[in-house]
Amino acid sequence: MWFANFFVSGSMTMVIPFISLYISSFGHFSASYVQTWSGLTFAVTFVTAFIFAPIWGRIGDKFGRKNILIISATGIGISVFLMGFATSVWQLFLLRLLMGIVTGFIPMSQAFISTQTPKEVAGKVLGTLQTGGVTGSLIGPMLGGVLADTFGYANSFKWVSITIFLSALLVLFGVKEIKVKLSADKRDYKNYSSKDVVKHIFQKPTLLVVLLLSALVQIANFSIQPILSLFVEEIHGPVNIAFFAGIAFSAAGLGNLFMARNWGKLGDRIGHIKILTLLLLLSGIVYLPGAFVTGIWQLVMLRFLLGVTMGGIIPARIAYIREAAPLSMQGEVLGYNTSLRFLGNVIGPAMGGIIAAAFGFSAVFFVTSILLIICGLIMLFTWYRFEHTSKKSHSFSTRHHARQE
Repeated sequence: MWFANFFVSGSMTMVIPFISLYISSFGHFSASYVQTWSGLTFAVTFVTAFIFAPIWGRIGDKFGRKNILIISATGIGISVFLMGFATSVWQLFLLRLLMGIVTGFIPMSQAFISTQTPKEVAGKVLGTLQTGGVTGSLIGPMLGGVLADTFGYANSFKWVSITIFLSALLVLFGVKEIKVKLSADKRDYKNYSSKDVVKHIFQKPTLLVVLLLSALVQIANFSIQPILSLFVEEIHGPVNIAFFAGIAFSAAGLGNLFMARNWGKLGDRIGHIKILTLLLLLSGIVYLPGAFVTGIWQLVMLRFLLGVTMGGIIPARIAYIREAAPLSMQGEVLGYNTSLRFLGNVIGPAMGGIIAAAFGFSAVFFVTSILLIICGLIMLFTWYRFEHTSKKSHSFSTRHHARQE
């Protein structure tokens, strides 16, 4: 699954950097037309993925996640392959829309591994799995640039689809889904309706907040993505802009790669909500100095530190869901988590672009920093109010009852 995630993530990030250039190659369009359609074409995948993620999660709970992973990788591969034959913006837009229906390979693989893993080591295992996707996303943009320069944009899509089909084959022949008896709790093996799943989420305030924060964290994470290259150009100048923008992008992934597994291990030991709260607050603090940078290497260092702090947020969230939701509804709960992440992927870039246009690049760093700190404070309050306090009162009543006996 690590290699499958590596290939899917690497393949997807290979083509994303030159989608706007591919659109330009369809005809003589104005810069505003290309920018608008680049944004719409990028976002539409996440809009359909937002709708379909919980549906796939529920199907995975019922019929097995391995089959869903094969369908997802095959569907993405076919979509990307057909993009290589697109001759108009509308064709590319519709193919990206259709791809959104089956997008979600990496989140589904996290659900798959989560349900095959004892909750005591879930953080470490999920953190390790995440490094596969991160490694792919670090290598992908560089290889994508080489492919596009060598073979052209259209042929790049066709070549990239091969590695996505390879992921489907890896899952088909290299992965065995085992019905592991990971607990003696009957609730883990009961059949739940969608109404039961939603009810379970709303009855657990901490779980509900963790899911809602998925959207807010992605909004914060993606707010800077569409304007990072422009910001690099402002502080560094136009010389080798693509190279330095690539370094700034990759620095966060490198920090993520170093620490994702370690944050997961620490969460297994002291509690995933504590780690999640700490990382949200630290990410907000690290984001803030970005508003004051004057050189490219200052930005690269801050992006690396941001990767270090944000690298543990996804494993911590999924490991907590692994603890808080019965096994037989994990896929659907993680589907809602994925759905909210995709919603954040749509809102984040739009928000960042609007704020940058109205108030300048620095304002994006200020707003994102405040948003992450607010997320951390909400998580801290929810944990203290509904988990820490209830545990203390429960242990007090247990001791009081023991003394009476």
